[in-house]
Amino acid sequence: MKISILAAAACAAAAFPLSAEVTFSKDVAPIVFNRCTGCHRPGEAAPFSLMNYEDVAKHGKLIAAVTASRIMPPWQAEPASYAYKDSRRLTDDELKTIQAWVKGGMAKGDLSKVPALPKFPEGWQLGPPDLVVKMEEVFKVPAEGADLYRYLRIPLNLPEDKWVRAIELRPSSRKVVHHVLYYSEPVEDAKKLEAEMRAATSPTAGMKFSRGMVPLGGVAVGAQPHLLPGGLGLKLPKGNDLVFQYHFHPIGKEETEQSTVGLYFAKKEPEHTLTGVQLPVAFGLFSGLNIAPGQKDFRAADSFVLPVDVQAVSVGAHAHYIGKTMKMTATLPDGTVKTLLDIKAWDFAWQDRYFFEALVFLPKGTKLESEVSWDNSEENAKNPSRPPIKVTWGEQTKDEMGSVTLQVYPAVESDLRTLNQTYRKHLTDVARDRIMKDPSLLMKVREFGGGPPGLGGN
Repeated sequence: MKISILAAAACAAAAFPLSAEVTFSKDVAPIVFNRCTGCHRPGEAAPFSLMNYEDVAKHGKLIAAVTASRIMPPWQAEPASYAYKDSRRLTDDELKTIQAWVKGGMAKGDLSKVPALPKFPEGWQLGPPDLVVKMEEVFKVPAEGADLYRYLRIPLNLPEDKWVRAIELRPSSRKVVHHVLYYSEPVEDAKKLEAEMRAATSPTAGMKFSRGMVPLGGVAVGAQPHLLPGGLGLKLPKGNDLVFQYHFHPIGKEETEQSTVGLYFAKKEPEHTLTGVQLPVAFGLFSGLNIAPGQKDFRAADSFVLPVDVQAVSVGAHAHYIGKTMKMTATLPDGTVKTLLDIKAWDFAWQDRYFFEALVFLPKGTKLESEVSWDNSEENAKNPSRPPIKVTWGEQTKDEMGSVTLQVYPAVESDLRTLNQTYRKHLTDVARDRIMKDPSLLMKVREFGGGPPGLGGN
């Protein structure tokens, strides 16, 4: 690791012109405070603080290396055709400034002129939630073994329907929680599922899909919580409980998890209904993932033509360790091609959903195309297998998945059924064609309660 950091710093020094006039107070502090300190401060997930000159200078060479390689700040998406909200991606000028400052000896400048730290939210990042709930019981994550998938229930007892604009999860043990998917489910079904989870011994017991679950989004390592824009919300029916699907990653010592959850509600029932278009469908389950050891550029692609006008709200991607690139484009009816998401260096450790700065109108007839690639070579430093092994589709992190999901709503609400039915037909057609070639996939479909993961674009 030390060698790679030094190499990155050397490459950065060659790539960026250097200036001895760069100082912390004038040039570097504004960058660090606005791009880094939000996570690098007490009580947040980052391992050290970056709140003053001493903090930043102590880690200066490391900062120069990880920013030049774009490992930090954690923002994987390249600039696309439409701007994203809350981008943490450093500009080329900001990168040059950091390199010049470190190369020039990390000059202080006039510390009396260092800008004030931004006003960071204390506690909840989105402000006080409308409802705060907590897991009733502690879940023990063993020190060793395979990754665990478990559904955990939190009772709500809501007297009326609510529409969720955001859910902010505060794990008690961040290190073992890789990602969490949020659902609501009728109480009796949720209690039954909870009993099954208590009796479960399989590490993937919590991967089963239940038809009664209503998707409410999710969070992965590195993601920022966002409020859905424009009064949008996901329905949380009265009398339903929260059911969270946790992906736990053992870290070598036993941990206990008892999350606290903040829910943010829309003030009234939304006028539009969110749905998703995921390509390849079902996280790539039907994409023929069979990645040979040493294969550097295995690819899977899928496309879908929008049957109605839609407004796109956000886009996100998912794969495991050897995921390499993720891309989704939209070819408009007039032939214009727009990039919705472009990730050139996927990192399993940092997964986010990218909200567009403004809603993106995509007219009927727009062709969405998505392509995912994987690198199963030994040269891939993120490959968990040494030497590489054959990799196929599966739930464990040494298996693989891959897809890009566009979150949309129909411009005309009455078109929702057409959109969902057309997408479901596409999913079914893709699944049927692949199952005819590989009947063993039927077993994987049945493992998810008759519905493949990603059904409906979640």
